[in-house]
Amino acid sequence: MVDTQALIEDLRAEQEELATLLTGVDSAEWARPTPAPGWTITDQVAHLAFFDGAALTALTDQAGFDRLLTDAMADPEGFVDAAAAPLTALTPADLLVEWRRCSSGLREALSEAPAGTRVPWFGPAMSVASKATARLMETWAHGQDIVDALGVEREPTDRLRHIAHLALRVRSYSYLARGLNAPDVPVRVELTAPDGGPWRLGPDEAEDVVTGDALEFCLVLTRRRHVADTDLKARGAAAEEWLRVGQTYAGGPGEGRRPGQFTKPADTPPSS
Repeated sequence: MVDTQALIEDLRAEQEELATLLTGVDSAEWARPTPAPGWTITDQVAHLAFFDGAALTALTDQAGFDRLLTDAMADPEGFVDAAAAPLTALTPADLLVEWRRCSSGLREALSEAPAGTRVPWFGPAMSVASKATARLMETWAHGQDIVDALGVEREPTDRLRHIAHLALRVRSYSYLARGLNAPDVPVRVELTAPDGGPWRLGPDEAEDVVTGDALEFCLVLTRRRHVADTDLKARGAAAEEWLRVGQTYAGGPGEGRRPGQFTKPADTPPSS
């Protein structure tokens, strides 16, 4: 059984960690381009604020969410950018306040949702736990774009396990998003957690296996790194293909990251 309240607490920690980082960023820096083509730091935060707000609306205002859904269906391609556009006009300080308001309200609504609640969305309705996981993944992934733009690093946490689980759970969707048939072959994931311990996810009987570092796995499956720039290993054709096409988020795969766009620094030679 999923501990939903613990999951919502992990969502809070992920959102507050990014919000704390943004608090220390000078207003002018919010105009920096991020690795997502055409998106600045402001665009990234506006995206998070809008969709946290949309999830809050889905939980608390069915008529309001129905209107959002109608808008999305009228312009499926342009909706994501158009919906968040008004938020990009806010000052960085005001946008951060708005995102914190939406994210806090969402967490409260998730915590108070009755057992068995199905949260309507732009795709299939989700359980409360699935919605919290999706929002955590989105926060972490867009947060990665922000830290990459700023040239800073953040420490990986055990919250990555939620993203790794999600990646495995939505593996077949990765193929549908590209108009491909999902293979019938199961894949197992064996990862080294941030604390050095082992994470083993997926069916024990699977012969196709992905192994490596949990952070690198999550970076690749959220399409924030190209697999060629990691030390991930795949055994079996299905595992290899998944690392090329996998994604954890809804919608089209986008451009992703180019090979060589992010390379790990070479080891520092020992001093003589």
